[in-house]
Amino acid sequence: MKRIALFLCAAALLMASCDKEDPKPDPNGDDNDYTPTYPSAAEVIYDAVTDIDGNHYDAVQIGEQIWMAANLRTTRYANGDAIPLGSVSNTFPCRYSVPQTDNIYFGYLYNWYAVMQGETSSAANPSGVQGICPDGWHVPSDTEWAQLMEFCRTQADYVCSGPEATIAKALAAGYGWQSSDAECAVGNDLSFNNNTGFSALPAGFFPGTETSFGVYASFWSATEAEDVVNCACDFNLRYDQATPFRDAHHTYGALSVRCVKD
Repeated sequence: MKRIALFLCAAALLMASCDKEDPKPDPNGDDNDYTPTYPSAAEVIYDAVTDIDGNHYDAVQIGEQIWMAANLRTTRYANGDAIPLGSVSNTFPCRYSVPQTDNIYFGYLYNWYAVMQGETSSAANPSGVQGICPDGWHVPSDTEWAQLMEFCRTQADYVCSGPEATIAKALAAGYGWQSSDAECAVGNDLSFNNNTGFSALPAGFFPGTETSFGVYASFWSATEAEDVVNCACDFNLRYDQATPFRDAHHTYGALSVRCVKD
């Protein structure tokens, strides 16, 4: 089981409603040519950044923040240094392939050491940690993830129904998720996902990808968890839940990465 002490990273729970479905990408397509579609209301910046490997990423503006609209899939840092491909949990920088799918769309999973590239923990907004991100972008702090949630819960188009925290569907992509019968859950009628254009994909986490793929979208922050050794804060969506949540994960495990524009 993934989760470690919910109280570690101030837990503002949230999540989601949406209107349009992302098309399922062509598995035979080229990552540099494939152009996803987004809900008409999403504030999309097409081809906003290219990483050092030549991978192109759209971005989406949500409130005052500009987020990558796809999971990071670089194999090198902005300075050209390689990020080794790991096969077991390590305390040195590693990336991991997502099983049963194409890394073009689901990205790589990275341990926290790879994400931070030797920089120190930050809870600031902005974090000031470039880490694994391309030039001009940075690893979001736990505070920045909280800002994303707080903004979404104020927008009627992003709230599914009832409590304002039900915003998970608004952040989740319209494909890749296991199905759920729970009201307003991410996996309940994917055609109503992704109003924000954030397009979160359930790449899961490592170790555990084979059981977590399709179930979790889990993203690192640049913020270490308080009072717990070797843990850092993360942001999560789950297929059967209507609210996103912030939590903590072992730093030697591996999660997805989304970068925020400086």
